[in-house]
Amino acid sequence: QVHLVESGGGLVQPGGSLKLSCAASRTIFTSPMAWYRQAPGKQRELVASFNRDDSIIYHPLVKGRFTISRDNAKNMVYLQMNSLKPEDTAVYYCNFPYHLQPWTQGTQVTVSS
Repeated sequence: QVHLVESGGGLVQPGGSLKLSCAASRTIFTSPMAWYRQAPGKQRELVASFNRDDSIIYHPLVKGRFTISRDNAKNMVYLQMNSLKPEDTAVYYCNFPYHLQPWTQGTQVTVSS
């Protein structure tokens, strides 16, 4: 089991930016990481993910505004979120899409004026 810790959430005004970080206690060999989110009353959805061929996919609603990045040496993955909208409000989680680990409490992102 891999321990995941997300951080960097908070309250931001529409149009603002936040950068989320995720620290993994260890890596799962060759297994990429991803960011997910769950808004109140909605199912958890994939926001951005590395694929096994190092390509990246984004949810259509965040493409062009969010950027996923990683530091393999530190077992870290990041999510830079720009031009935030109220509909981006959710709890954000990181995980290994090919080897899902127990979900944490995530980090809350609230976009509101």
